[in-house]
Amino acid sequence: MMKVAIALSEKNSLIEKTGGPFGTAIFEVDTETGKCKLFSIGINQVVPLGNSTLHGEMTAIQFGQKKLNSYTFGINKPSGKEYHLYTSCEPCCQCLGGTLWSGVTKLVCAARKEDAEMIGFKEGPVFKESYEALESAGVKVVRNILREEGARVLKQYGEIGVIY
Repeated sequence: MMKVAIALSEKNSLIEKTGGPFGTAIFEVDTETGKCKLFSIGINQVVPLGNSTLHGEMTAIQFGQKKLNSYTFGINKPSGKEYHLYTSCEPCCQCLGGTLWSGVTKLVCAARKEDAEMIGFKEGPVFKESYEALESAGVKVVRNILREEGARVLKQYGEIGVIY
């Protein structure tokens, strides 16, 4: 599942050169069977669309909630559906807030905040307490999944892309 998020990041930023190096995939999980399916994707569109809020996580959340016709992924909890957000890099402060309010029950991250900041991105005030707030709200947090692959895309983008 993380490979989908990283592939989105790589395609958007390095192959197609249509946005920044951040990709997100949200999967719908059937809690009874454990089966999951890709539900929503998001790519960073800040520069091409001139909108500072269009990060990969935010676009995936927006498209997914529109698909559900709801402001929250929590709407399907009674029916045995959960939504897990996989992102190619740990979220910035905006995307952590969006994740907290989105209703997803799991956040899985590849590259670290430090990897994004090494190429010049400013991730804002992200603290240990940010992740603790997610966990206390019922969001399981998993970090460093395929970190090297996510960081590789960031590093390559840092050599050719716009850092904002």
